[in-house]
Amino acid sequence: MAQEGTFLSEANTFVPIDALSPTDCKGLAGVLADVGDKWTIMVVGALSKGSLRYNEIQRRVSGISQRMLTLTLKRLEVDGIVTRTVFPTVPPRVDYELTALGQTLRGALVPLQLWAAKNKELIADNRIHAIKNKLVS
Repeated sequence: MAQEGTFLSEANTFVPIDALSPTDCKGLAGVLADVGDKWTIMVVGALSKGSLRYNEIQRRVSGISQRMLTLTLKRLEVDGIVTRTVFPTVPPRVDYELTALGQTLRGALVPLQLWAAKNKELIADNRIHAIKNKLVS
């Protein structure tokens, strides 16, 4: 009997010879968790066209609390994805802007955003179908 399994597609032909070490996996998982966070993605999207003030970001990122926006911006600043510029005015003006690294993150997120936009209705239909099946069974 032939063994069945996953076939390699043309897009899935590169398999690294050396596996990542547990330390590398943990570090990579941490970065992916941070940059893949819902609020990070939305804040990077809000800043994609230029610098914004805190309140402008909050208006553009629907549903984010002040605390979560503050924590997200601080983490993005520490990671070097966002710069925070304070202007010595009264009251002080603070602008946030993507760094060069932040722009590369934005570039990496664009295909994900396009995929989500293309497939959101199908996914919503699948979720409804799954809920109906669960109620019936």
